[in-house]
Amino acid sequence: MISDDDIQIIHHLKIELHAKILAHNYQIPEVHAVADIIGDSLELALAARTTDAEILVVCGVSFMAETAKILNPEKRVFIPVPDAGCPLAEYLTPDIIAKYQQKYPEAAVVVYVNSSSACKAATDIVCTSGNALRIIRSLPHTTIIFGPDTNLAGYVREQVPDKEIIAIPANGHCYVHQQFTSDDIRTAREMGGMILAHPECPEHIRHNADIVASTGKMIQIITETDEPVWHIFTEEGMAKRLQALFPNKKFYSNKNAICRDMHKTTASDIIRSLQNLQGEIILDEESTRSARRALERMLKAS
Repeated sequence: MISDDDIQIIHHLKIELHAKILAHNYQIPEVHAVADIIGDSLELALAARTTDAEILVVCGVSFMAETAKILNPEKRVFIPVPDAGCPLAEYLTPDIIAKYQQKYPEAAVVVYVNSSSACKAATDIVCTSGNALRIIRSLPHTTIIFGPDTNLAGYVREQVPDKEIIAIPANGHCYVHQQFTSDDIRTAREMGGMILAHPECPEHIRHNADIVASTGKMIQIITETDEPVWHIFTEEGMAKRLQALFPNKKFYSNKNAICRDMHKTTASDIIRSLQNLQGEIILDEESTRSARRALERMLKAS
């Protein structure tokens, strides 16, 4: 639990520095307690684009902080724990993208936001799990090169059957979502309630869930539904977030579904980052210009 003293320290630092804290839904409760904006990747990207803060502290993983900086080159962007990375993003490289572009020159390249800035710079447009279907449908191309998450690519392929979705690389996945099993589904069915799964989950989980949705969409769905019991098939921190938002409902999750990098950030890290201006994201403007274009196309289409 975060102390009242830490909350006050962070509050005063934010005022002094004209800073705002952006936190992903998967962050731990003490980070959410001091965040100005909490959301999924799309919501954080939109918030980073529209806030008037001079300093942005992004509590999440490195690609999220990079995205905020790419969209806001004039602002200072910090990540409290610089080594908080995303193993999924590491599956894709610009060289892999170039290889498939040569093989499918007529295809559009769509890169999931869970990717490096170099990969974003090599793509036509970026997407998140929350807007992937809208982005794919908005493109005139019938062939789409899509990476790095093969499970999300499979979900898009099922929902947009008139497009050919080529997943790159063949083994890209999020280790947190990959671990859900049929036993987890059976246990949830025996307990009763609704099963809500993230599109990064494997096919057999998505097909046996009641609803497949991004974390931002999950909040909207639960807000609009009277169902009191929910089984959340995504990172375990989301269940905590939902329980705080909906105290009169019950949320179950797999306690082992933990993203180690997402859980690295603490209130102490935020204080240290703000006090010492540590963990600043520095990107070369020339090399990120193409990445900004791809992200701006995504925001326009969203």
